This record gives sequence, C-alpha cells and structure tokens, in this order.
Amino acid sequence: MSTARPSPALSRTERGTARLSVGFILLSNFTLCAFANFIDVLRLAADEGDRSRQIKCRWEVLGDPKSPVRSSCGISIQPTAGFDDPTRFDYIVVVGGLIGALARRNETVEAYLKGAARQGVALVGLCTGSLALHRAGLMEGYQCCVSWYHHDDFLAQFQGLKPVSDQIFVVDRDRLTCSGGASSAHLAAFLVERHLGRAPATKSLHIMMIDEAAMGHTPQPAGALEVKAKDPLVRRALHLMVEHLDVPLEIKDIARLLKTSKKMLERHFHTELGTSPHAAYLDIRLDHAIHLLRGSERSVASIAAECGFCDSSHLGRMLKRKTGSTPQALRSAA
Repeated sequence: MSTARPSPALSRTERGTARLSVGFILLSNFTLCAFANFIDVLRLAADEGDRSRQIKCRWEVLGDPKSPVRSSCGISIQPTAGFDDPTRFDYIVVVGGLIGALARRNETVEAYLKGAARQGVALVGLCTGSLALHRAGLMEGYQCCVSWYHHDDFLAQFQGLKPVSDQIFVVDRDRLTCSGGASSAHLAAFLVERHLGRAPATKSLHIMMIDEAAMGHTPQPAGALEVKAKDPLVRRALHLMVEHLDVPLEIKDIARLLKTSKKMLERHFHTELGTSPHAAYLDIRLDHAIHLLRGSERSVASIAAECGFCDSSHLGRMLKRKTGSTPQALRSAA
C-alpha cells in the first residue's frame, strides 16, 4: 500500500498571503478522484505556472499525522495537520466515498465539524461527504447535492429529505455539496473564482484539460430516469443500461441478468415510466450524447461510439427524431 503526501508545510510568508484556505477531512475509503480534482485546481491556482507553491491558496489534510487514510482504490494519504482551530480555514471539505464506510461513525470528526459550523466556517461535502455532514446534523434546512448513483442510499438513511440529484453541485449559503468525480474540479474552480478571480480558475481548468468551468446547475450526465423510477426491477434495469452505453445490451439479456422475463420487464417499465425498456435505453444514450455535445469538444463520431450508435450519421438521425436538432446545432446552442 503506497502513501502519497500533499505539498510541504506552509511557510510563514505563504500563510500570510493566501486568499483561499481549505482544510480537507478524508473519510475512510474516500474517492481519490474527487479529492485529486479539487486539490489540483487549488494547486494550479495557488502559484504562477506549475510550481505548486501554496501562495494564493493554502490547504491541509486534517487528521492524525501518524495514521494515513486509505482511499477506495487503495492509495493512502498522510494527514498534514491535526484537528486544530477550524477558523484558520475558509472551508472545511469532507471527502467521502464508499457508502459502506459511512457505517463507522467518527466522533472526533463530527465534533470538529460541529465546532467549525458554530464558528461560521463553511462546510463542503464531496461525493458521500454530504451524507456524513447530514448524519452529523449539519445539513438541516439546506439543499444537498448527491450523485444520482447514491440517490437511493441517501433516502434510505435520511427519511423525509430531498437530495438534489440532477445537477453537479449546490451552493446553499455556507454549505456546498458536490456529486463528486470530475464535478469536484468545477466546484473548486467556483471557489477559486470567488476568492481569486476568474483568470486563476480558468488557468487551473485549462491545465487539467477541462475546457471551461461548469455552473452548479449543469445536469449530471446520467441517471435522470433512474431517479424518477421507484420500482426496484426498473431501477436495476436502468443501472445495467447506464453501465452498458457503448455496447448496448439486448432487452432480453437485461431480463436474463435480472432473472425475469422480457415480457415482465416490459410490463414493469410501462407501469413505472409509461414507456418500453428499449425506448428508455435509447433516451439514456441520447441524453448522454447531448451532455457530451454540450460539454465537450469531442468529435461527433467519438460521442456516437461512446453512446452505442453505429456512427455519427446514426446518432444524428436519432437526435433529429428526439430533439428536432442536429448534433452541430445542439453544440452551437450550448
């Protein structure tokens, strides 16, 4: 098991000039991607060029410096500071990951977060970090963004709450929550722009090969149908569809994997969504294609291949039938 360390300790000069200060709390089995995307935006905005000095931004990973925190992929991160005065940070960012790891509550972390909230420090939840904030009683009365993939887990643990599952991040006063993954970079860029200006935020994203910052209301790339569906069989079928976009499964094969019949699956879809499994599958693939057309500069042919269409002409015909627009028109409108 390898251990990765963030940047060296801050010098007196760096501590005095930083305009954005962030403390990270990594939960057990956190998602490395969410953490890396967020902190890399800070790193690139903090200094001139790619020198990575903590000048305009500073950050610490909070915890026991003698106890590395293991991510869901097995890479461990060494905390650089203990749970000291939270007011030295503008934001405390809680990075979550595997749902199962949340079952093990950390009283030290929860007490620190509650203390930070009482002293007016803004709290950020990345990935399932938002669930940890809710469990600590720190999201009452706030909107909360969660990944569509964890929507059901959220509802199961927190009765009566309505998570936002159709956009990439939510800023609600002093609580900021994010669906995780690549969207963590966009939330970090939002904070960099808020504190340092647009140029450093744009610079960070461009170096990371991200064309431009996405706003919080940008829709998550998949899962809208799944969020609407309550029927367990339909939800499991939609999961399989999302996981097989590039090489679509036959509906009969989906039914077989779910240990049911094709007719039974069709009946459940018509009752739950008012459509057929085939039509729902096509909608998911087209919605993902539209998301990529609007949010990237990738070729139409590449997008068609990722979404399970024969070629760009096939994708164009299907989009014309669904939206009345061509791929080029959808991209230009965005």
